[in-house]
Amino acid sequence: MTAVRQEPDPPPRDDLAQRFRAGDETALREAYDRYGRAVLHLATSTLANRSDAEDVTQATFVAAWLGRETFDPAKGSLIGWLLGIGRRKVIDRLRASARETRVVETVRQLPDPVATGPDPDTVVDRLVVADELARLPDDQRRMLELAFYDDLTHQQISTVTGVPLGTVKSHIRRGMASLKRRWEVDGAAPGPRPAGLSGTR
Repeated sequence: MTAVRQEPDPPPRDDLAQRFRAGDETALREAYDRYGRAVLHLATSTLANRSDAEDVTQATFVAAWLGRETFDPAKGSLIGWLLGIGRRKVIDRLRASARETRVVETVRQLPDPVATGPDPDTVVDRLVVADELARLPDDQRRMLELAFYDDLTHQQISTVTGVPLGTVKSHIRRGMASLKRRWEVDGAAPGPRPAGLSGTR
């Protein structure tokens, strides 16, 4: 009697993409555990700053989760969709970095304060702040420059840089604490704070 050959069972269907799109929070964690390194690798291969790459990775998953209803599993894989978002976040970060570099260069080219200029205290305050900002870690300095020189709110800074709002607030809070300590030591008093540095905006 000839034995009946049995076909192997098909592999279980991976429903991660469907659960992710449906808003299953456990699927978000699984997606991050499974694909987070791939998105981070994409970011680090383009961005020189590891911290920027980590922020881009976090921003990618935040954007993906908030926009999960736009993901169509029938049109492509979840990892492909995430990497597409990651590429856009990297481009946003590069553009923001170039913009911030222009801001810094503009500040460096400011003329020395003169005795007959309008509101000399304001000019002195800005020069003091520019000097102190240069001593801060890159992430804190970047956020404070956008807040102080561009007068952006926390939310606007998050939008411009692609950095999550909570991370923006954390960088600004730590940076302001460092500046406050420096001002207390040097006896310098900062002028009025712009929108991005006031309250919880």
